[in-house]
Parts: sequence; structure tokens; C-alpha cells
Amino acid sequence: MISIDPKTYNQVALSRLLTGAVAPRPIALVSSISQSGAVNLSPYSFFNVFSYRPPILIFSVSRRMRDNTTKDTLENVLEKPEVVINIVNHDLVEQMSLTSTEYDRGVNEYEKAGLTPIPSERVQPPRVAESPVAFECKVNQVLPLGETGGAGNLVVCEVILAHYSEQILIDEGTVDPVKLDAVARMGNNWYSRANGDSLFEIVKPGQSLGIGVDKLPDPIRYSSVLSGNDLGRLGNLKAFPDAGELETIKKEEVVRALIETKAPEEQWHTLAKRVLEVGEREKALAILMIGLESYAIKE
Repeated sequence: MISIDPKTYNQVALSRLLTGAVAPRPIALVSSISQSGAVNLSPYSFFNVFSYRPPILIFSVSRRMRDNTTKDTLENVLEKPEVVINIVNHDLVEQMSLTSTEYDRGVNEYEKAGLTPIPSERVQPPRVAESPVAFECKVNQVLPLGETGGAGNLVVCEVILAHYSEQILIDEGTVDPVKLDAVARMGNNWYSRANGDSLFEIVKPGQSLGIGVDKLPDPIRYSSVLSGNDLGRLGNLKAFPDAGELETIKKEEVVRALIETKAPEEQWHTLAKRVLEVGEREKALAILMIGLESYAIKE
């Protein structure tokens, strides 16, 4: 490990290290408008949702590192505190990237990027027709984080109307991540795509407490085969298997073979790991507990 003091480290290099490590980051394609009516469209990956009630989205507009000047988006929201935050998916990622070009103030990035502006219902900045989700927002606050180049300005946005393409919904209350096909910012020129093999599910801990990794027997907890993720899956279970569950698993051919051959710990853990990989957490823990019994009999 190397240690870096942000106060003494090169600031450009620090920015690359920060954005390279804090990733992936969702992208807000922000539409804003000046007091004179000039529309601006620009992407920001310092962005996320921070509250449900009220629904609050925040993105940050950094002062330019090279000359400490401010960007059109910041100037616009200070003049007219309204934005539309458009979500970026893979279908429009190249056009989104083009909007990050630093055109002169007043140049319409919708036209430059070939994107379609459509009227919003409650704010003046237009929405991006190609975006699968758009949030019409009033800007509640702009919070400067510093006065030097690279300093952020948090734009606190309250959603007053949201638009979702029906094509990305499983039902009225659920977005299908595969159909959304979102992209996110990594470091330098890299992006990530939330689709295909990059998507996976983790069972959320319920209201009833999981047993925890600390309660697993030491031979399991300090296994040379099981990973930290494996242990986390086991620790999220509500309870250890009971005697009936253990007896059922013992009757399975592969488990019975391990018992009869007095297999070493590694084989039990390898089998449990394979079972965990297909999502059968209860069965995996039962196999591990039967294995412990087998060691005791062997000894």
C-alpha cells in the first residue's frame, strides 16, 4: 500500500487516483438554462440520489483545474435554479460523451450531440428524448466546497416530476436493470456497463438478524477454500441447519461419498463452495456442518 497526503500530492494526479478508485459512478446528463434562455447540456459523474422524502438528487460541478473558471451549468443554476437530470444508458453513451466538450457559452449541446430536446412539464430546461429516465428538478441549494481549481459545487436538486420509459419497467414500481442498460464512469477514459455478466443479485439482510460470520465455527471461518464473499453469504443466513435438515443432506450421494471416504476438510469446503456458487446457501452450510461432524468422528 502507498499512502498519499492530498495536501502535498500533485492535484492533477490526485484527481485521477480519486476518480479511478471511487467507481463506477452513475452519470447525470444535466439540462440547464440561462436567464436569457440559452440551453446547456452536460454530463456529471459526481452524482447520486440522497433522499427519498423529499426525493433529492445531488450532482457536483467542479471548478476547472487548469484556470479555476466555472462551467456553464453552474452559472445557469445560479441564474435559474432548475434542471432536468437525464439518466445515461448504453444507447446514448457516445452522444453523452460529446456533450462534455467545452463549447463556448451559448452553444447548444443538444444540436452538437444530435440529441432531441423535448419540453419539460414543470421546469424550463428541456428533457433528453433519448434518455430512459428524466427527473425534472428545482435546485434547492448550491453548496460551494472550495474556491480553487478542482473544487466542487454541490447542486442539491429536488425531484418535482419524474419520467420513466415503460420499456425499462418490470412493473410500475421496479426498474429492470437489464433493460435500463445503464453506464457508469470509471477513471480516465473508462466506462462500465451494467448489463450481462456484470449484473448479479445479493440477498439483502432481512429484519431478522443473520447469524454473522463471527458465529461460524473456526474451521469454516478460517477456511483456505472459502472466500470472504462465501463467508458473507453464510453469515447472512438466519439460523444454522437443524438435525432434520442435516439428515436429509447426508443422504445425498456426493455427501455420503465424502463421509464414507473420510474426506479431508478441503474437499468438504470445495463442495460447499460449488453449492454456494449456485445460490444454495442453506445446503452449503449444512454440508460444512456435516463435514465438521465427519472430522470429529475421524479424530
